[in-house]
Amino acid sequence: MERFVINDRSTIVVGRDVLDGGLLPESERTKVLFVAQPSVADRARRIAETLDVESAVEVVPDGDAAKTLEVAKSLYEAANKLGLTRHDTIVGVGGGAVTDLAGFVAATYLRGVEAVLVPTTTLGAVDAAIGGKTAVNVGGKNLVGAFHLPSRVIVDLDVLDALPAHTRREGLAEALKAGLIADERLLATLEADGIDASLDYVIPAAIAVKVDVVADDLTEHGRRAILNYGHTLGHAIEVAGGVSHGDAVAIGMVAAGRVSAVVHGFDAEERQKGVIAKLGLPVSAPRCDPAEIRRLVYLDKKRDASGVRMVLLKAVADPVVESVADGALHQGLAAVGVEYPLA
Repeated sequence: MERFVINDRSTIVVGRDVLDGGLLPESERTKVLFVAQPSVADRARRIAETLDVESAVEVVPDGDAAKTLEVAKSLYEAANKLGLTRHDTIVGVGGGAVTDLAGFVAATYLRGVEAVLVPTTTLGAVDAAIGGKTAVNVGGKNLVGAFHLPSRVIVDLDVLDALPAHTRREGLAEALKAGLIADERLLATLEADGIDASLDYVIPAAIAVKVDVVADDLTEHGRRAILNYGHTLGHAIEVAGGVSHGDAVAIGMVAAGRVSAVVHGFDAEERQKGVIAKLGLPVSAPRCDPAEIRRLVYLDKKRDASGVRMVLLKAVADPVVESVADGALHQGLAAVGVEYPLA
């Protein structure tokens, strides 16, 4: 078992058979509201039955259909019905969408209650559940949210090992991102082993990168932005092309790699693309409406008065965040088969 701590406020436990006991930190809680997606609702109910507190399990839709204000409102109502107080806890069990949603509701109900997250996908384990970012989608991806560190995150590798191949790949896209921005050894492992890379190494290694970055910048006013490598263009492709988040990040990294090569002479562009392909992830995008892509790129949360800001790589493990001209964006998106209209 491995344990990571963010600023003495958020503990991440990674191991096998770690869901039996130790889920909730000691506190004065008397009630727990579980939020779960349908495929893991029974698991959430079994966990609830082991607790010596009053609890309820609310089942929410799969994927981004859960990340709406309407679903959040239903959870506020469930929390109120249960009689949840500031001393109590909301537990999210599921993939990244569920942990985003549960964290958001915990951040905003009664102006903040304890959150505990149990990610059941590789994507949730290496990224969404770690570091306190919470959000719902209103008019764009993750545009309404809050920073709210979960007191505990429990990552059970036995659960992740049982995932179907595509779900496993999605999280490996985020693990690859961690390797590209900060960990050459992690990158080399994924390059050598592909989808068969041992989760006992990959998951803790990717989490370690995120914990190190987040601890220095909880609210993303500086270094934490490097964790968005591949996300600026990836989020636009995710929405406009209707692809999954992990696939979109993979495509976004291919595009960001091209922009990095154009702007900084990044010499590992083809190496990165080869690892993405070896993981079974896409290296090109589906057909997307050019005007919609441009609109979504300019909705990105990292934009500022100077325009679109992206995470680029000067080299492996040497990221930089900077404004990018339309011409470079055009070349990046062209690399994945997406037209980007110049102003």
